Amino acid sequence: MSEISAGDAVTTAATAVGWRRAGIAGAAIGVIAAGAAAGVAVERLTVGRGMRRRARLALDATGPYGSLRGLPGRATAEDGTELYYEVDEVEPGTATGTAAGGGEAAGSGTRRRRLFGRKDPAPVTVVFSHGYCLSQDSWHFQRAALRGLVRTVHWDQRSHGRSERGRAQADGVTVGIDQLGRDLKAVIDAAAPEGRLVLVGHSMGGMTMMALADQFPALVRDRVAAVALVGTSSGKLGEVSFGLPVAGVNAVRRVLPGVLRALGSQAELVERGRRATADLFAGLIKRYSFGSRDVDPAVERFAERLIESTPIDVVAEFYPAFTEHDKSGALPAFRDIPVLILAGDKDLVTPSSHSETIADQLPDAELVIVPDAGHLVMLEHPETVTDRMADLLVRIGAVPATANVGRHGSTAQQPGG
Repeated sequence: MSEISAGDAVTTAATAVGWRRAGIAGAAIGVIAAGAAAGVAVERLTVGRGMRRRARLALDATGPYGSLRGLPGRATAEDGTELYYEVDEVEPGTATGTAAGGGEAAGSGTRRRRLFGRKDPAPVTVVFSHGYCLSQDSWHFQRAALRGLVRTVHWDQRSHGRSERGRAQADGVTVGIDQLGRDLKAVIDAAAPEGRLVLVGHSMGGMTMMALADQFPALVRDRVAAVALVGTSSGKLGEVSFGLPVAGVNAVRRVLPGVLRALGSQAELVERGRRATADLFAGLIKRYSFGSRDVDPAVERFAERLIESTPIDVVAEFYPAFTEHDKSGALPAFRDIPVLILAGDKDLVTPSSHSETIADQLPDAELVIVPDAGHLVMLEHPETVTDRMADLLVRIGAVPATANVGRHGSTAQQPGG
């Protein structure tokens, strides 16, 4: 297999016809959606385009990822935006049963695990917040494993997934992390108005939780029993290199805001180009989502679908919020409760050093750096993430003393598989 740089691809495409130019523009947005920037090396596949398309369709048809659904609901944000959420309830008498889901047979690959906690835990709702260009389905493995053990709420951030496009943004108001924190408050008010809470957030979702704590410290003090921050940052994202040379990063930072605004205004054209460069897009997503080489192709394709489903203009709207994000001052709100901080050691989007910075401000927190893991660590190493979350829930008595936890596990390709 030969390798080409994204920069070379852009240069070559500059001489092509208009749709090809649109394709490169779409690929550039795909880089941003995956948390990257131009200048990385990608693999050029050697099989035919038609075969690759058929393979993607086959993976879409057979992969169970993102298939779990719960009781639907809608919360209304302060600007009238409808935020979609789903609740997985715990039925009486089922908390100690097998947590099954995601297309796996109930008992398939399950393991008996002793969860040391109180026998009669107080009611707890675990609220999952997803990251940029993803949706609630990005928590598929954790949702499957915890189903039946604890009440969970999964929601789509504004303009993502099944939530409504931000109404304020349609009127020209810039979206910010503070707005997302208020959105989370609206979801909590609607889906979990009473009882203790466990807040779990990945990437932008973790930032959303910090914004909630910054604006509603009394809610954290009175109701939040534990927090899990996965692959996220409290600030200084403008200093992230994405694994690129310094000169390349500086160049991208200078032109990127303007490029995004321009591409966001040509959404239909760019979306066509994005589809035309699906192979390049897939290679970039793999590079910036995963750290290991043996991720299940169905999981890779699932991540690709999640990211490519985010409209180009939404990508453009949200990006500036991250360079402005600084919520280090909100972290002390979490000091008196159990906190899990988890990141992949090969995360190029929110490097593990950012998790270490958070841990410095929360010295009693558990810090877990997962080897051979990238930004989408909860999809790449789901058992590790789920095990640490289960331990966190045990610590606060949110799960029964014993439980069957499904092995919604290794996404690595098996030998001969």
